Amino acid sequence: MNSGVRDMTFQKIINDFNGALHPYDPFSKIRSEGLQVPDRLRERLLNEGRKYLSEPYAPLYAHDYMQFIRTGNRSEFEQKYFSRRHHLGAVVTAYLTEESEDFLNDIIDGIYCIGEESTWALPAHYSYVRDTPQLILPDTSRPLLDLFSCETAALLSVTYNLLKDRLDSISDLICKHIYELVNCRLIRPYLEEHFWWMGNGDEPMCNWTPWCTQNVMLSAFLLPFGEDIRKKVIKQAAYSLDCFTKDYGEDGCCDEGAQYYRHAGLCLFHCMDIINSVTGNSLIELFSLPKIRNIASYIVNVHACGDYYINFSDCAAKAGRMGVREFLFGKACDLEAMKDTSSEDFDLDCVNGDPFEDESQKLNLYLRVLTCACSEEVLSYHKNMAGKNATTPEDIYYPSVGVMVARSPRFVMSAKSGDNADNHNHNDTGSFILYMDGRPLFVDIGVETYSQKTFSDRRYDIWTMQSGYHNLPTICGHDQMAGTQYRATNVNCDLSSSLKTISMNLENAYPIENISDPISYIRTMTLDVSREMFILTDSTGCNDVILNFITYEELKPYDTPDSFILGNALVSFKGASIISSENLPIADPRLKLSWDHDLHRIRLRMEEAEFTMTVLPSACNQHGYHTVIL
Repeated sequence: MNSGVRDMTFQKIINDFNGALHPYDPFSKIRSEGLQVPDRLRERLLNEGRKYLSEPYAPLYAHDYMQFIRTGNRSEFEQKYFSRRHHLGAVVTAYLTEESEDFLNDIIDGIYCIGEESTWALPAHYSYVRDTPQLILPDTSRPLLDLFSCETAALLSVTYNLLKDRLDSISDLICKHIYELVNCRLIRPYLEEHFWWMGNGDEPMCNWTPWCTQNVMLSAFLLPFGEDIRKKVIKQAAYSLDCFTKDYGEDGCCDEGAQYYRHAGLCLFHCMDIINSVTGNSLIELFSLPKIRNIASYIVNVHACGDYYINFSDCAAKAGRMGVREFLFGKACDLEAMKDTSSEDFDLDCVNGDPFEDESQKLNLYLRVLTCACSEEVLSYHKNMAGKNATTPEDIYYPSVGVMVARSPRFVMSAKSGDNADNHNHNDTGSFILYMDGRPLFVDIGVETYSQKTFSDRRYDIWTMQSGYHNLPTICGHDQMAGTQYRATNVNCDLSSSLKTISMNLENAYPIENISDPISYIRTMTLDVSREMFILTDSTGCNDVILNFITYEELKPYDTPDSFILGNALVSFKGASIISSENLPIADPRLKLSWDHDLHRIRLRMEEAEFTMTVLPSACNQHGYHTVIL
């Protein structure tokens, strides 16, 4: 690698670029030949499109919009809002698969239906200054650029790019309308105003930055904007991407979790891909940078098993299978493990699931069509892997966030140190997640359906955000607090031997200023690969400690007082006694996507200065009795 590349930034590359921008035309073949996909995908696309033909575009009213401020509910408006966009994307891809006048008429209805909305920004996002109260209704004279106003502009822009000739054959006013809408509601405000996600020096960014930037660039390059506009857009985009990547450590860890990687790391890839395409491969060397490769690899490293991921923060335990997008990022960065895993996942989704069911695929037409266009390549790659050994991710510790993932033939263990100031933070410093034989044992609950409270000063009133509903202690009646000052100290992670261990001091994760007695709290977690055993040891000088554990299965007694069966594992507790076991009802729609039944919380009182929990496999014999496997 050129040593100078390490010091390059997106801004520097764009500032040094002197040539004319190339056209960006990823779908020219689709325009001329239609959408060529395997039969098993073709029928799904057509069936989904036909289903929407029988449904009108959902009506949206002003009182729907005001509900967020009035009641705190954001889901009712958003369900209608997103259904319109899902509807349009589905009928566009169905039309590309099989041209039908019914599909085309429905597409035109969708274009005008969405164009007539007073704003494309969500009620929960409608404030012009970051982290300030939202307006009850939109200011129609001043477009606001949030995640979904940018998404909507890209949806219409891709529709224009794919179907302009067909739409023009009916009336050239349709595409003129799209162009004017996108110019007025996206491009002009993007170039004339500053929205917080565009970046401002050291101000921290999040997934909004690449997510919005990706869709701005798609709109600028898929619609016939002039060279001057496009150069201004790409210059601002380069600055924003520098502001985004500055917040990542060299290890590439996404502190927002696997689910948000799709809107963070993957959107960064699409931004890079667009810039690279229109500037004659000016970014090609950046794809080999360790930081970019590490950002790409994150999703593979935090995959637990099957549908499950390591899910600290607001991430769901079932964060969606990998697919075409991950494959293309892995291909660009020359990451074989990422290509192997994502192609295998995509093949499974095509056979047993629905590769278009993921929310990003349903919402973003560009990603949906990209998945179709590249499906044969990815499936062919997977077919050629036949007989090849499956790729197992390496054990890893991410010092920038404090996340450790370790594996054995039967266990996947993860622990989090760091602090309580992550993006989409939960108060979970020192918590852990444990899977065995592809099944969850000790879990992170995730987050409920977003509401007004979720991103407000009342966030930590929500039970799933609290440390007492993670695998953590309550010390002297206190749970952890949010903020950078509430953190683990003296963290030591060792993955070099068969004893994969992380230890940390959790004292400063708690409000010690409110605790009269001096406390110390050392937590050590070990995955013993040779003996297939997980060991947690807590040592403390505090006399008042309640241990909280969140489990997927209900804890059941075994043949000794301190031993229990948890799923197919044997769990033993030494130095503490159980004081309660409660059912945690999983009724929220968002949580139900990850958990197929209720979860459980076990609470123990520490009775000694040291507590030890061991977890190891058990098995049932033909009489139904459990035996321990050592």
